[in-house]
Amino acid sequence: MWPWLMSGLGLLILLLAGDALVKGAVNLSLRVGIPALIVSLTIVAFGTSAPELLISVNAVLDNKPGLALGNVIGSNTANILLVLGVPALLAPLHTSGCNTRKTYLFMIGATLIFIGMAFRDPFDMLAGTVLLACLGLVLGDAFRDARNHRKAGAAAAAEAEDEEEVEGADPDMPWWQIFVFLALGLVGLPLGADLLVDNASIIAREFGVSDAVIGLTLVALGTSLPELATTVMAALRKQADVALGNVIGSNMFNLLAIIGITSFVGTIPVDAEFLQFDLWVMLGASLLLIPFVFLGRDIHRLWGIALTVLYVIYVLVVLS
Repeated sequence: MWPWLMSGLGLLILLLAGDALVKGAVNLSLRVGIPALIVSLTIVAFGTSAPELLISVNAVLDNKPGLALGNVIGSNTANILLVLGVPALLAPLHTSGCNTRKTYLFMIGATLIFIGMAFRDPFDMLAGTVLLACLGLVLGDAFRDARNHRKAGAAAAAEAEDEEEVEGADPDMPWWQIFVFLALGLVGLPLGADLLVDNASIIAREFGVSDAVIGLTLVALGTSLPELATTVMAALRKQADVALGNVIGSNMFNLLAIIGITSFVGTIPVDAEFLQFDLWVMLGASLLLIPFVFLGRDIHRLWGIALTVLYVIYVLVVLS
């Protein structure tokens, strides 16, 4: 029971510390004059993925690379099947009006490149360089699109709105509070990651499963909770574009940034189980989005049931 409690505590510290780091970094950046657009594309994206990144880095440093890779692959599968499935049970996601085609194609491209690097085995500095270069191209394209959109119309008002829409932005936040948030984030993230990785490995040994399996299930599910919470709120507020964009962006960032950066910390060998099963489930789950992205379908309750059931089946197969 103790390792489960410590794993839960580690996950809670990770989530709270990640949120604190985002708030501190966003408001520090806006205070020193960095545009809200750049903050959204970089600091917020990195900050919200900080828990997964710290888990993966800690896992590699602790010689548990299977947990690092399992965390990313499992999170991407959970993001599609569970994070889109559960909110659709509460309220339909009207994705037919969303224009996510280009970012979705980028995500599929990132997934295929990631699978190619996995079959190259292992993820080393060369693979990390390829993944981070792809991330740079994606961020550069997003930045150009946003600038072109701003030039086309919506000038000063859009600028003011952007600043409010940046996650964690508070124009009235005092300097001392900014530094408290930064300190809590920088101290809490490594502490939470260390607790979660160590105790998740203890659980794996107790149940006779590998670190990779724990990464694919327990850790992946835990680190997908922020995306799940965001998507549930987006569904209830009828913001399907936020829900779908959140999942696509998170998956792309997981593949390119987290494993890309972690590959520079240490070499990540790829277990045969990933190559034979889990990578293809991740790709298959990604392809399930085609009707919603290209064919103008909404994610209704029936789809929500199907996606959620598929995730439960996947977890049962992995644990068996």
